[in-house]
Amino acid sequence: MKHIYIILSAILLTIPVAAQTWTNYNTKNSELTGNNILAITADNRGTVWVGTTQGLNSYKDGRWTDYSDFNEKLKNQFVNCLMSEGNTLWIGTDDYGVIEFNGNRWYEHSEETRRLNMKYIRDIAVDHAGVKWVGVTLSGFVQFDGVNWNKYTASESGLLSDFILCVVVDSRDRKWIGTNDGLCVFDGNRWLSYTTKNSKIPHNIVLSIAIDKDNNKWIGTLEGLCRFDGENWKTYNTDNCPIPGNQVNDLAIDRNGLLWMATEGGVAVFDCNDRWDTFRAGDNLPRCMYQNVAIDRNGNYWFGTDEKGIYCLSGYKMAEPTVAENNQEESIGETSTEENNISNNGKSQKAESKKTETTESEDRIKLTPNLEEGYLTITMNSPEAQVTFLNAKGEKVRTVPRYINGSHINISKMKKGTYTVKVKTQNGTRTAKFTLK
Repeated sequence: MKHIYIILSAILLTIPVAAQTWTNYNTKNSELTGNNILAITADNRGTVWVGTTQGLNSYKDGRWTDYSDFNEKLKNQFVNCLMSEGNTLWIGTDDYGVIEFNGNRWYEHSEETRRLNMKYIRDIAVDHAGVKWVGVTLSGFVQFDGVNWNKYTASESGLLSDFILCVVVDSRDRKWIGTNDGLCVFDGNRWLSYTTKNSKIPHNIVLSIAIDKDNNKWIGTLEGLCRFDGENWKTYNTDNCPIPGNQVNDLAIDRNGLLWMATEGGVAVFDCNDRWDTFRAGDNLPRCMYQNVAIDRNGNYWFGTDEKGIYCLSGYKMAEPTVAENNQEESIGETSTEENNISNNGKSQKAESKKTETTESEDRIKLTPNLEEGYLTITMNSPEAQVTFLNAKGEKVRTVPRYINGSHINISKMKKGTYTVKVKTQNGTRTAKFTLK
């Protein structure tokens, strides 16, 4: 393994502190009925519910249960979505529409399924009045208040498409609806729509939506993640941040406000500001499609795949950034005994014990090395910078002319030796030195 030694000048360093464990459940090592996971949710009683192409399963206290043993209609049935409401589980299926289960009894809405053509249920959400909102593939958007059913279609309302992919409800009871033709918002009377033609949403196929505590909408599309605060759009993709894939299939926000995502390239967590952790397919995790994410009451993270079953992450905690003092050597891997210099704003200086003041015009930079994956990440106030690598002789060996804030710089193939990294922004230049061994 290469060891990195970093000498920092007014740079924030993120140090990994969390011990974490991944556990895989599949049809070979558990009683899970299928390896293609279509839906996951967790209820307030500690049960994790899983929908597969083969039916409905639950996991609690180390034990799996196959619910086709209690309802034969679930045997070999596509369970596409799950929504937990109190003691009731709402189940969206391919052939039988919406099914309710309260732990003892099953309620099947067979008449409404036929009348409203509610096969192929894709998502279910509930508003603050207890009204259920059901997204149906190819058949529109359905409202159920506990007694009456009402259906909205693209031909009779402001819905962009009858092909519904996801539904969430915000704090104002507005329904946010992802379709294959864009994003819709419905307040019960008025419809709004956002597409690539009238907004900066990165793609019209909207696969997932989550809403944070500040009411920002996080929208997963076929071509990246975006944040919408009601006025402004910001896109995150593989070109400008560490996200492992642009196809963002599912999103969830945990109790600490961290945004978790399942993509075609692996899974990731984002603090909604500048820090990322990624678990990439083919590296941290096997190569497959990561389709869904859920968080249980114990703080475990569950990720469903298209062919490898479920992966559960336990014991995760995002590392806290700590401020490294000027002229202080941070050794990662081993202790360096060599004499070090710190370069500040392009002028080489001998390391001294006192701190160098940083003016307000200078960027505050955070350098995060990832030894396991072989990259460096730099975050800063500026959106982009020119990053230059110099070898021990002072020779320029590599330049990233337009480094995007927070993205990866691959160092896995760099030769062993000592390097100086110059980060030049519109506010000036900050420098760090590191050694690969």
